[in-house]
Amino acid sequence: MKRFALVIGLVACVAAGAWAADVVVDRAQASPSVVEVPGYDDTVELSWDSGVGRWWLIWFTGADTWVGNDFDVSTVKTYGGLKTMRVQLRNNWPNTQWDGGRIAVFSFAGGVPGSIMWPTGGTPKFVMPTGATGWKDFDVTYVLSGAKKFMAAWEQFYNYPNADPFMLDNNPTFMGHSWQYLSGQWAPFSQDNVLPYRNVMIRMIVDNDQNPAVSPSSIGRVKALYY
Repeated sequence: MKRFALVIGLVACVAAGAWAADVVVDRAQASPSVVEVPGYDDTVELSWDSGVGRWWLIWFTGADTWVGNDFDVSTVKTYGGLKTMRVQLRNNWPNTQWDGGRIAVFSFAGGVPGSIMWPTGGTPKFVMPTGATGWKDFDVTYVLSGAKKFMAAWEQFYNYPNADPFMLDNNPTFMGHSWQYLSGQWAPFSQDNVLPYRNVMIRMIVDNDQNPAVSPSSIGRVKALYY
């Protein structure tokens, strides 16, 4: 089912009430800063985005609406520890404060997202960003066992306009690893009026702390082109 959105800024003369919309979007006015991973030998950052934002998005209904990126650490040797989820978020639109949302790590098998792996109890973790708009880091601390594929995801949780929007990058080529959960089902991310931009700016920092005797072969940011 196609879902429609209201564009704010590009079509400023159109009132929100004139559209039967599911999501509101806003064109990024400036490139977000990219926060480098601290220079620890045991840490790498998994990413599908370009590092430069294009669109901010926020759902009209936030509860049980998710976006996420799938990753595969099977080719990154010893890096099986999930350390930090990094999400590009905004605090000054559509309202002027942080409202918070929920994060979770989902299993990923058979090419589709599955159930929540972390938090281990199955209930997403509520987080409250602080500071200015940009990359926001949230502790995860979970060691993968067995399967090396997973999805890092953000749930808006609250309704528009009292919620924090997420961001799509400026790469018009879909990397094929961003997902959305709407109306009770997962599907590859796609919103008609921001196409061709479809890559969600969510990253995961992983470590090899559980294998301290093994020297990692890659240090710093790793572009997640694994499969």
